[in-house]
Amino acid sequence: MVDRLLYPVMMFSVVVALASCGKADLKKVSSQIAAKVNGDEISVHQINSAIARSNNGAPDQAKQTAAQVLERIIDQELLVQKAREAKLDRDPQVMQEIEGAKRQILAQAYLERAVSAAPKERPEEVKEFYRRNPVLFERRRMYRFQELAVAAPQGKLDALKAEAAVAKNLNDVAGWLKSQKLSFNVETSTKPSEQVPLEILPQVSDMKDGQIAVFPTPHGASVLQLMQSQEAPLSEKQATPIIEQFLANRKRIELAQAEVKKLREKANIEYVGDFGTTRPQTTAQPGSSSATASLFPGRDEGKIARDLSSGPR
Repeated sequence: MVDRLLYPVMMFSVVVALASCGKADLKKVSSQIAAKVNGDEISVHQINSAIARSNNGAPDQAKQTAAQVLERIIDQELLVQKAREAKLDRDPQVMQEIEGAKRQILAQAYLERAVSAAPKERPEEVKEFYRRNPVLFERRRMYRFQELAVAAPQGKLDALKAEAAVAKNLNDVAGWLKSQKLSFNVETSTKPSEQVPLEILPQVSDMKDGQIAVFPTPHGASVLQLMQSQEAPLSEKQATPIIEQFLANRKRIELAQAEVKKLREKANIEYVGDFGTTRPQTTAQPGSSSATASLFPGRDEGKIARDLSSGPR
């Protein structure tokens, strides 16, 4: 965002500097240009910013990563040039999308500044989190599941649970679902403890290999069979940097939510037209849009899964 907003100012500064610089300065400025596309320059700073945003800057592959990112920026620049030639930047829909992106970037920038003063995690907080979550650390396991993500009305869940309780495997459950004309998807996955939804993890951690369990989902149920599991514990030393990152992220989220709440309380918000009759309802939870949503639709930034899965082993 800052790069794009400041680009005209930066270019003006470069022009002024070039007017009074010598050959040495000119060479230094030129070295900051990585490529030119039909005369338009791509700077090294653009490449570095793109690498930083993608979090893919492995130190031992820095040169290769930079080269790959440059090629992507070149492709993007070619498309942008053609879009401008076609005057797409003046298209009302495109202008609306650009304005929406700008608003999102500004809102995010404000929140980033608002949460920058989040207090650092205390050692006792880390120890307590490790102690209170043994299934994530001391008793951490790798699970291989077979899952039926079922679209079913709430009235069918008791019957589904009864059928799953006597089934030998998921094929038996699938046959029953077909007889009831209930749609479902079949998925197989391998997940560590931290990628299992925290609300069902205690029950999953107690399951035996081959056992079947039914868990409600927003639009039905998930029928899980634990095919195999094995221990994969993390010591407190291994877990400490991961827990620190998770707690820091959680504090940032809490501060951001508190800041938005404070702003709403102070603001004069008036709902008009069709929106004036009722106040907005709570937003839907992630992953609830699919009628046959899996229990493992992806990682939630509010969960520890993101940090555990990317942390050191």
